Amino acid sequence: MARVIGPISLGVFLVTATVGLGLGLFYSPQDYQQGDAVRMMYVHVPAAWMAMGAYSFIAVMSLIAFVWRHTLADIAARSAALPGAVFTALALFTGAVWGKPTWGAWWVWDARLTSMLILLFTYFGYMAIWQSVPEQVRAARFARILALVGFINIPIIKFSVEWWNSLHQPASILRADGPTIHPTMLIPLLLMIIAYTALFTWLVVLEMRTSLMRQRIEKRAVRAPSRPVSAGMTDE
Repeated sequence: MARVIGPISLGVFLVTATVGLGLGLFYSPQDYQQGDAVRMMYVHVPAAWMAMGAYSFIAVMSLIAFVWRHTLADIAARSAALPGAVFTALALFTGAVWGKPTWGAWWVWDARLTSMLILLFTYFGYMAIWQSVPEQVRAARFARILALVGFINIPIIKFSVEWWNSLHQPASILRADGPTIHPTMLIPLLLMIIAYTALFTWLVVLEMRTSLMRQRIEKRAVRAPSRPVSAGMTDE
């Protein structure tokens, strides 16, 4: 499956990212309030979506591992942690760059920004468990618990704009009455969301395949009998 999904997802990423960035940077119009600063949306918004999407994937895989004890689910969850953390860091960085000309500040303790920062720390904690706990069975159990507990933060990020006063605007794409963004901005934004999703899929599949190959090599090394040394052999 990795040999099929990997190249397809990589190809989708290259095509959609090229077209999406091209349309977003050169074809889509300026915002009447933000000017050209609005073009940061095509990098920031997909990164924020994938930060939450990647963690949701980790939580689902952790739940599957808890219920069905499937080792592959743990591998999938662990493989998604680093890409998810990178997407979260990218969302925070581009949000700061976008916020400076828009809000007049690099950082404000906004509800969504604060919950996104907590998400980044949760990613770090999840990866630290896998690295610091030597016994893989215990590491997997602790990582699953953290992933499921940390998932509480995902709806907080999503609905923070509606629950508290926020500098972020309300949802403009997933709305009951349809998107409020003009098609000239919506199309490149959707293309970039597809591109980020394809990139995430490619990275996860690649890391899963690498992890499985590493496990097979380690198992073969353990099972391989040591070669006997002849009595007549010298150190030379």
